[in-house]
Amino acid sequence: MTKTRQVVVVTGASGGIGRATAEAFGARGAQVALLARGEQGLTGAARDVEKAGGQSLVLPTDVSDPEQVEAAARATEDAFGPIDVWVNVAFTSVFSTFAQITAAEFKRVTEVNYLGFVYGTMTALRRMREREHGTIVQVGSALAYRGIPLQTAYCGSKHAIQGFHEALRCELLHDKSKVHVTMVQMPAVNTPQFSWVLSRLPRQAQPVPPIYQPEVAAHAVVHAADHPRRREYWVGGSTVGTLIANAIAPGVLDRYLARTGFDSQQTDRPRPADQPANLWEPADGPGGHDYGAHGLFDDRSTGHSLQLWASQHHGLLGRMAGAALLASASRALRGSRR
Repeated sequence: MTKTRQVVVVTGASGGIGRATAEAFGARGAQVALLARGEQGLTGAARDVEKAGGQSLVLPTDVSDPEQVEAAARATEDAFGPIDVWVNVAFTSVFSTFAQITAAEFKRVTEVNYLGFVYGTMTALRRMREREHGTIVQVGSALAYRGIPLQTAYCGSKHAIQGFHEALRCELLHDKSKVHVTMVQMPAVNTPQFSWVLSRLPRQAQPVPPIYQPEVAAHAVVHAADHPRRREYWVGGSTVGTLIANAIAPGVLDRYLARTGFDSQQTDRPRPADQPANLWEPADGPGGHDYGAHGLFDDRSTGHSLQLWASQHHGLLGRMAGAALLASASRALRGSRR
């Protein structure tokens, strides 16, 4: 039987960027395997994918366990056939100063965020390289290049993913493999993480403005999966500005973030005393509720990114710039002749 639908695996599919990404692939009619720990979130994600026009497969999975990840891949291919796209999104974190994080907590974040991406990539590559077909998308962050206070564990894991991605891409290029890996560096996104990440902050955690809706991130992931020859994509003007500033004057940025990075990551409201923490157990597990793709900051978030459009159409913009330069030169030449 000929396969007619794209087969996609999305980790961290129960909420946030993963949830929006799963729905975006569903809207294209894809068969989407949903990997996460939270039962309520997975059920909601499956409903979103089916409503959008896709087919879903719920696979409760802790990505820090390579055996669970491998079992999920086998179940996906048993149900849908060969995997075309694997998207690594799943993460957790701790909002805290480094001095307050325990060794066990730091280890757990690293196992989920970094090793979860490694295990997912290993599992996908085992299948894709045999067929010489497939794409792996790593969902990164501006914090893969620029660390900020109160997020040492998260920033460390994103930096590790960045280095891993670059090394792996070099190996695939060396082998002239037809399997592709690409990475999407995200800005601040309005996801539920600010309501369920373990926090020791006195006030409610928030993304550093400007804030983008998860659908912007999802659109970037789908585009990257369709155009994986680019080594990475940057989403949002804030991501571009941060990475450029860090490349030019990292010491200045250190001092700026030391002054502003604590307050800018907290609202003026106290942190809820009963806020859940999904570090060890999913916040959307039994007895929890479905958090969805969006967080608390809809009224402060944008659903558009001009920079993302420019990133996806840099060839067109280059041709337009070249044409404008040529026209300008032609006018100048005519003027000199007159």
